[in-house]
Amino acid sequence: MSTNQPIVLIVEIILSVIALALLIPIAVVFIECIAAFFPPRRDKEETPAPRPKVTILMPAHNEASDIAATLKTILPQLTDSDQLIVIADNCTDNTAEVVRQAGATAIERENLDLRGKGYALDYGLRCIETEPPDVLVLVDADCQVSPGSIDKIARLAADSERPVQATYLMTQPENPGVNDLISTLALRVKNLVRPLGLTRLGLPCLLMGSGMALPWSLMSKISLAGCKTVDDMQLAVDLAIAGHPPLFCQDAQVQGRLMKDKAAKSQKARWEHGHLEMLFTEVPRLLKEFISQRRFDLLALALELAAPPLSLLLLIWAAATGGALVAAVLGVSWMPGIVLALEGLLILISVIGSWAKFCRADIPGRTLLAVPFYILWKVSLYPAFLVKPQSRWLKTERDTVDVTES
Repeated sequence: MSTNQPIVLIVEIILSVIALALLIPIAVVFIECIAAFFPPRRDKEETPAPRPKVTILMPAHNEASDIAATLKTILPQLTDSDQLIVIADNCTDNTAEVVRQAGATAIERENLDLRGKGYALDYGLRCIETEPPDVLVLVDADCQVSPGSIDKIARLAADSERPVQATYLMTQPENPGVNDLISTLALRVKNLVRPLGLTRLGLPCLLMGSGMALPWSLMSKISLAGCKTVDDMQLAVDLAIAGHPPLFCQDAQVQGRLMKDKAAKSQKARWEHGHLEMLFTEVPRLLKEFISQRRFDLLALALELAAPPLSLLLLIWAAATGGALVAAVLGVSWMPGIVLALEGLLILISVIGSWAKFCRADIPGRTLLAVPFYILWKVSLYPAFLVKPQSRWLKTERDTVDVTES
């Protein structure tokens, strides 16, 4: 027994460190989800400020088949002083023609060497910088914008002089399968429940890529050229460090479209690999700025980014819990296993509570039973991050799907 004692001690220390390390992101998710149940804070009634002049920039690559439907949800929300500009970026279809027929402005860009959403948006910015708006709104070409949303995020951005993120959700594909339903749940937790919880706590949120409003006065503090710097989370970090942390606007809503099958996996890989890249590169930066500037909102954003995608968090927790239980049976202390079991309870409360409050109407409760199989379906995404991470925007997954189906 004495011979094995050092090994037992080492295993116990390793398991304890893992359990305590997991406690941080799990507690962050739990606190945010629970805070989403809090009632909204009641601010003092103030006289509404004048409607700011708005320019909407929309990058588009071969979106002729769907962009007209997007424009129809936005154009009725604009005033005479607003404008909607679509950057038809390296298009090989008639996207620009469809945009002009719908009544919006289209500018065409061709540069096969500098491709991606960031370069497209940077090109659009240079086209409007001589007569800039009060507020710039960024919307993806495959999104539907709910009535009144542009006005809400534009006014909030102008009044607060901070970037604003609308609720950004995804519509389910036709005849959704179990994986589609669970994806919808996971995205709703990420893009609605957790940002709402942060808002209830008086903390900033991350940006989500579409449905973002930025005061023009902030544009000199960021760079959109390139692929990484336009990343929504990167943009949120840069602006937060500069003193302008983003606000969440639940009442404004933008909806994209959830992909299916192989396209769905590619879509999720791009989202989650981008998140992991940000976790490793920007969390240390935020912590450094938190110490330097002594601003709690920067710590909050660091903790938000430190929580990996929910599927990965559950996968790591399940592996750690299984290892702790096996070790306990073999003679190691039960304490790491008990801590991990309590963490599992926090995750369970977060997921079930979020489903009951925000998802029950369109996601059957029995779907939750398939969560373990959904996580197994996504396992291959994470080793791929070490080999070939996907975080760039060049074209929508729909391009590939349409070619395959045709």
